[in-house]
Amino acid sequence: MSNASKTPQFAKVKFSPLPAEAPSCCDEVRCSTRADADILPINGERYSWKVAGMDCAACARKVENSVKQIPDIQQVQVLFATEKLLVTAPRDVRQEVEKAVTAAGYTLRDSAAPAAVASSGWRENLPLITLLAMMAISWGLERFNHPFGNMAFIATTLVGLWPVARQAVRLIRSGNWFAIETLMSVAAAGALFIGATAEAAMVLVLFLLGERLESFAASRARSGVSALMALRPEVATRIRNGERESIALSELRPGDIIEVSAGGRLPADGRLLNKTASFDESALTGESVPVERSQNEKVPAGSTSIDRLVQLEVISEPGDSAIDRILRLIEDAEESRAPIERFIDRFSRIYTPAIMAIALLAAVIPPLLFGQSWNEWIYKGLALLLIGCPCALVISTPAAITSGLAAAARRGALIKGGAALERLGQIQQIAFDKTGTLTAGKPQVTAIEAVASLSENDLLTLAAAVEQGSSHPLAQAIVREAQRRELTLPATESHRALAGVGVEAIIDGETLLLSSPGNLPASVLNTTWQRRITRLEAEGQTVIVAVGQSQLLGIIAMRDTLRSDAREAIAALNNIGIQSVMLTGDNPRAAAAIAGELGMDYRASLLPADKVKAVNEINARQPLAMVGDGINDAPAMKAATIGIAMGSGTDVALETADAALTHNRLTELAGMVNLARATHSNIRQNITIALGLKGIFLVTTLLGITGLWLAVLADSGATALVTANALRLLRKR
Repeated sequence: MSNASKTPQFAKVKFSPLPAEAPSCCDEVRCSTRADADILPINGERYSWKVAGMDCAACARKVENSVKQIPDIQQVQVLFATEKLLVTAPRDVRQEVEKAVTAAGYTLRDSAAPAAVASSGWRENLPLITLLAMMAISWGLERFNHPFGNMAFIATTLVGLWPVARQAVRLIRSGNWFAIETLMSVAAAGALFIGATAEAAMVLVLFLLGERLESFAASRARSGVSALMALRPEVATRIRNGERESIALSELRPGDIIEVSAGGRLPADGRLLNKTASFDESALTGESVPVERSQNEKVPAGSTSIDRLVQLEVISEPGDSAIDRILRLIEDAEESRAPIERFIDRFSRIYTPAIMAIALLAAVIPPLLFGQSWNEWIYKGLALLLIGCPCALVISTPAAITSGLAAAARRGALIKGGAALERLGQIQQIAFDKTGTLTAGKPQVTAIEAVASLSENDLLTLAAAVEQGSSHPLAQAIVREAQRRELTLPATESHRALAGVGVEAIIDGETLLLSSPGNLPASVLNTTWQRRITRLEAEGQTVIVAVGQSQLLGIIAMRDTLRSDAREAIAALNNIGIQSVMLTGDNPRAAAAIAGELGMDYRASLLPADKVKAVNEINARQPLAMVGDGINDAPAMKAATIGIAMGSGTDVALETADAALTHNRLTELAGMVNLARATHSNIRQNITIALGLKGIFLVTTLLGITGLWLAVLADSGATALVTANALRLLRKR
């Protein structure tokens, strides 16, 4: 790996300068909310590789520490879930990084390369099987002939110690002084020195067994990510000039026409060209029922065509499909570590050297000062050394958080990291946007009342002409109603949106304004029209007033329907002690009607700035989550303790939010909160197990009750226990 010809390909990203007084979390690739104070944007180039050989979260720390020794390295991040190494530096450091990682005992490969073929279980377990066989032979010899048995135990120890000690030396050279391999090597060699040969061999057997358990747990934790990456086919069928050709995914570009056979997966996000087709999107959304898509509808990468050959137009750039975006969110989630995880990480760096110092003092002070037996206290010191291994403590938090995030994803909730998961468990209130969140977001025209000189269709024609092309749900409802009545819309000009008022356009030389009643001068509406509007709004309808040349032309009433799961979702939140409030820009009467159906508080007639003010006010009393789907909800979601976006919402809302309901099911909110609380509880349990077992064995070792074997179990056993406890979250319903 030392010469340039053997250097793997790498991803490289330029970072633009950032003013020191205003650090940002944005780079040219993405913008993400990072709670981890250790992760800061830095000038330089970013390189990325895949790392092979990592069995646990502690391995990621070892790789990071190895790379940090290189001069000029500005930032190092190992993303354990995706096995990716990210390095930022102002110069080309590829060869030095590869040497450092290789020296630490790990392997780098091209970050864009497909996953390496997994080695067979037999080969992976061969060292452990060999050591177990030698251990059994040693026990047999010991029973019949002590000298031969003792020699067999020594041989078994040396065979098991060689790879562990070699890795320990590598890690020490790369800056990892207190790795578990170092502690095990010292303990095994010390046990041989004082004649505890059987225990020396058993220490290594138990260590290798613990390593295999950790490796298994790691593969379970990464299985979801691996399955997601496997959704992308290696090649795509592109149609060009009427001819079909197979090309690599990296060659696809927006505008290309691709063909996917029945049962085949989409290699990129596409726009359907067929009239209709059914797709299985369960791999991405969890929905078991196939989704019917119509012509020109978007279909995400990774979906499977159910029943026919389909053609689609590619709409995503290479590396920016739905699957790629989710993978990036997972990577961002790892970078955004929970505060408790950062604390444990810092604590473990102090804890291990402190325990080593205690072990050394325990080994030398009693014999030197009190004339105690050297063999006895060296033995106790070695046992304390093993008890001091921080593996169980280090993995206690990330194992629980990884399991919690994976369990949430299975339920249709994508949470952006441990920090977001921790904040979610703290919330006591949830604020909801109304349109598109609590309601279906597709209002329908329910009433049209025009002045005497106009018919209903005349008023609807004028209003639909002004609203044509707008993306607002109310505007689209008016246009849909005009289309349903097959009305011909006149030409318009000088369209203009009036902030906080409405929208206007010129039709046949006259200006037509559409506005909510509250934004009009009192002189426009007489008492009769005001009573009509009040009656409609009291029924939960939203009223739009049409005004031409400062004269009232009529009113159009619309009503949005509740989501089918809204009542159930609010009831479930109430059951777990979460209060709900609706924040909407709609009129107070319409808001009161919807809030009354759901049994929740509300605040109405709010502009985006008003929503932020309301969120800040509520959030100051109790931690608040904000759920929304539109661009206008993004500032409020940012101001809340945690923002949650509907999966069907705008890109701005999804990017701003700390979590997203990918299935668009509000009923998952209570489950998300419960899962976040369970994860936090799981972390506390894991820390108690890790430190509790070590505390117990620390005391029993000093009292001479337990020895090296149980000291190893205090580490390997605790690691296995916290991992198994964390995996329980995957089964949580």
